[in-house]
Amino acid sequence: MTHMCIDTTIRAAKDYGYKITLISDGCATKDLKWNGVTLPASLIQSTYMASLNQKFANIKLGSEMF
Repeated sequence: MTHMCIDTTIRAAKDYGYKITLISDGCATKDLKWNGVTLPASLIQSTYMASLNQKFANIKLGSEMF
């Protein structure tokens, strides 16, 4: 899931000096609960893509690849 393995792998790869391109619609997440509030998966996905983009990876939509 984006909020776990994808995030961790991207950040570790950057630490090793890799240049990373991540296709955002090639990974997914789920609703998360925090402090009694359910955060929708779409918000979680967008938040992680925004935080990784240009700092750790070049984030692309699948439609931008072809």
